[in-house]
Amino acid sequence: MLPIAIGCDDAAVNLKNTLVEWLESIGIKVVDYSTDANRESNFYPDIAWSVGQAIKEGKHERGILVCGTGIGMAITANKIPGIRAAQCHDTFSAERARKSNDAQIITLGERVIGPELAKTVVKAWLDSEFSGGGSTPKVERISYYEKKAISS
Repeated sequence: MLPIAIGCDDAAVNLKNTLVEWLESIGIKVVDYSTDANRESNFYPDIAWSVGQAIKEGKHERGILVCGTGIGMAITANKIPGIRAAQCHDTFSAERARKSNDAQIITLGERVIGPELAKTVVKAWLDSEFSGGGSTPKVERISYYEKKAISS
């Protein structure tokens, strides 16, 4: 597995750091796209765009984005053609995001979810794979509308 991309804005540094430490402790490599002294911006749209583009370019298969609520990160990442980001704060949603929607990115909110639950949610997402089957035509339809929007 390629390293997981991770990114956060200034509202979610603690949760991001907890997730990075935990992921590395279970043997998963992480590349951090978060705000730091070398970035021009710590705005969540810039971080989400960086992670989404890195996934689109094949540098990573999956990414984790964390802000105050997870909402802004999901909205921004979903603007990138080919990227499917899902805001998840429970294990069922995280599992379905992968199995039914083939979401490459999970978004979380530090102000919404505690660190132990966040680990459990991320694990459920990491342990899940796209199941295809009846979900395949639905994911293909997402791509169809995405291409239609780009060409109009």
